[in-house]
Amino acid sequence: MRSERTTLIAWAFLAPALLYVLAIVAWPLVQTVILSFTDASLRKTTDWVGSANYEKIFNATFATVIVRTFIWTFFSVALKMIIGTCGAVLLNAAVPGRHLFRILIMPPWIVPMAIGIFMWGWMYNGQFGMISGLLQRFGIVDGPVAWLAYGNTAFWATIVTDVWIGVPLVTIYFLAAIQAIPKDLYEAAWTDGAGRWYRFRRITLPMMVPAIITMSMLSLIATFNSFDIIWILTQGGPNGATTTMIIDTYHTAIGSRKYGEGAARAVVICIFLSLFSLAYFRVTRRLQPEAAK
Repeated sequence: MRSERTTLIAWAFLAPALLYVLAIVAWPLVQTVILSFTDASLRKTTDWVGSANYEKIFNATFATVIVRTFIWTFFSVALKMIIGTCGAVLLNAAVPGRHLFRILIMPPWIVPMAIGIFMWGWMYNGQFGMISGLLQRFGIVDGPVAWLAYGNTAFWATIVTDVWIGVPLVTIYFLAAIQAIPKDLYEAAWTDGAGRWYRFRRITLPMMVPAIITMSMLSLIATFNSFDIIWILTQGGPNGATTTMIIDTYHTAIGSRKYGEGAARAVVICIFLSLFSLAYFRVTRRLQPEAAK
């Protein structure tokens, strides 16, 4: 009797959270899946088209968008992890004014994203942008460079902007992970004559692995779904060079008013991210078998 009462109380406490998940996550997801099998648009009537929307998106054009999205995500997340690790190690060093440096790392994350992206858009401008002006001043280029007007440069420009916005959070997270490492390990290694590089490879990096995996997963999901940066800078151009899956979904569903096809693209994105999440959980269970039990 006592056990049943405890179970009922537990379910009573869980009920609000379960209702919230059903209302905010599960129901819209089910509606999106249903919508993806229709030809919904601005027309009053909606017909069931089966898998036609999925057959349309799996063509050469969308395959290019998928590959571009993975490349964009890979380089953006990789750079954030590398720069964030280096920044955390430097901010953890016993140097004068390190507290000031920790504060100065935060503005890219504190500044409203739209304002920061507009700032980068001005800097990328070929006529009066700071980057083009500095390159001309130092004789690296002969004339103005419109970074967002060409496919290759626009693609890498959006990556740089995304890295600039995401690095502070990664750095602070990794800094917390480093500070949680027991100091005794470093003292023992230092006593044995281990150098800084050896201590980093054998102590710091292995102890940071759980934090790196967690942050890389969170960053991967956020970057894969990143919309603001690309839309404000290029809107997916020029000529689709920066069109990722989320931008393509927006163009289809909102721009072209093809809600059924847009929903199908959203479902494909959800499937990709679900696979990433499953892979993440499998990796973490292998790294922490005792915790998983």
